[in-house]
Amino acid sequence: MGFFSRLFRIREQDPASPDTTWAMEDNGSELVLDPEYATMLMTELDIDAAIAGHEKYRLRLQDMVTGRSQEVMRPERICHDDRCDLGRWLYGTGKVRLGHFPAFDMLVARHRYFHQQAADVVIAYQGGDQQRAEQLLNSSCRHASNQVLLLLKELKRGLGR
Repeated sequence: MGFFSRLFRIREQDPASPDTTWAMEDNGSELVLDPEYATMLMTELDIDAAIAGHEKYRLRLQDMVTGRSQEVMRPERICHDDRCDLGRWLYGTGKVRLGHFPAFDMLVARHRYFHQQAADVVIAYQGGDQQRAEQLLNSSCRHASNQVLLLLKELKRGLGR
């Protein structure tokens, strides 16, 4: 059983419901999305672009903290996880399409935590606490970012079956 299948298990739903867009294989252990539905999901969110955008954002934070960039970031905006492209999708169409999977909640939570940690990095840096900014960036912020990336990659892999 793949990582995606273990994480994106289906919450209890009525299999006879017309809203049900999935089926379980005979062994009941794997998630199977209707190919047409999976294709629709892939057109609604460019997962590769979301991954690249997220990685780019983390590099912008790193460049700010290391002094390679003079960009002025605004923590009062960064802390909102629903304003980036991925966040808008997670709180909009993504929630409608995949919100019934427990791992979707995990992706939303990890994405929210990343934004909170990124804002804390900027606050520490702008407050003159370079050491704290680096510590946050290299620990909790990086960890949350890696989890978001892992979940996005697994989502892509799962949709591409």
